Amino acid sequence: QVQVVESGGGLVQPGGSLRLSCAASGSAVRVYDMAWCRQAPGKQHELVAHITTNSSANIVDSVKGRFTISRDNAKNTVYLQMNSLKPEDTAVYYCNAGLSTSSGTYLPRYWGQGTQVTVSS
Repeated sequence: QVQVVESGGGLVQPGGSLRLSCAASGSAVRVYDMAWCRQAPGKQHELVAHITTNSSANIVDSVKGRFTISRDNAKNTVYLQMNSLKPEDTAVYYCNAGLSTSSGTYLPRYWGQGTQVTVSS
């Protein structure tokens, strides 16, 4: 069983920045693809950023140019750097570990509890 724990959420003003961290148990970060998803009130989960075991990253269009995903295998940690935050980025952000199919579809398997990000003045 892989445990995933997020941290770094909080309240930030529009235009501000936050860095979310995701610590995974054992060597999960080396073995699994990692991703950040978010869920805003009344909306479905949205895959925001995904990074493969060889550090190939994909960012959803709505945050491209503002969010960056990275991994530190030595620390078993994945990060989501969020800049130029907007009120519509307000959501619970979840980290997960999973695998990608041969066609490139990411399938999350292990989820964290989530961390709240609120963008408001």
